Amino acid sequence: MQGQDWIERAGELFEAAMFGGETSALDRSDDVLDAVEAPLSMARGKVLHVRFLNERKENSEELVLFERAAELYERLGDTSGQADALFWIGCWHQVVKGDGATGRPYFERSYALAKSVDDPMTMSYAIRHLGFADRDAGHFDQARERLTESVTLRREIGFRPGEAAGLVALAYLAAETGDPSAAFRYLDEAQSVAESCGAKAVLGWIDQARTLIRS
Repeated sequence: MQGQDWIERAGELFEAAMFGGETSALDRSDDVLDAVEAPLSMARGKVLHVRFLNERKENSEELVLFERAAELYERLGDTSGQADALFWIGCWHQVVKGDGATGRPYFERSYALAKSVDDPMTMSYAIRHLGFADRDAGHFDQARERLTESVTLRREIGFRPGEAAGLVALAYLAAETGDPSAAFRYLDEAQSVAESCGAKAVLGWIDQARTLIRS
C-alpha cells in the first residue's frame, strides 16, 4: 500500500470502528498499519547499520527496529520479510556486537525461511554470514562452501555489487588459508565485476584487501 493510500484506508477503518460500530475494522486497521510499519522499521534499521559501518558508533535502536520488523512480518504472514529481518538481527549480533555465535541461529532461520519462499537475495546474505561464522570458528572448508554459494546466488540474480563483495570475502579466506595467489585471482575478478556496475565502495574494499594481503 503506497503513500496516501494507507493513510486514507486507515482513516476509513477508524471511522468504521468509531462511528459505524464495526469492531472487525480494528483488526483490519492493525493489518494496514503493520504492513506500513514493518518495511519502515527495516529501512530505518538498515540506515542505522550503514551509519555504524561508517562511524563505528553502536546504536541499540538498530536491534529494536529489526526485532519489531521480524515480529510484524511474522504476524502478517510475510515469510520473505521475516527472513530478511531475522538476517539483520543476526547481523547486529555478529557485526555490531562481534558475537557470531549468537547471530548464527538467526542466519540459519533466515536462510531456511528464504529458501522456503525462493528468495535468493536473502539466502545470499544469510549464507554469506554463516560463512563468516564458520571462518571465525576455524571451519574453513565449510566457510568456503557457504561464501561460494552466496556468490553463486548473487550472480544468478544479477546482484553485481553483492557478487563483487562476495569475491572479496573469498579472497580474504584464501589468503587466511595460505593461498595468496587464489586470493589475488578473486580480487581481480571482484574488481572487474565492481567496475562493471560502478560499485565504488567495493572497489575501495578491494584496494584495502590487496594491501593487507601483500603485507
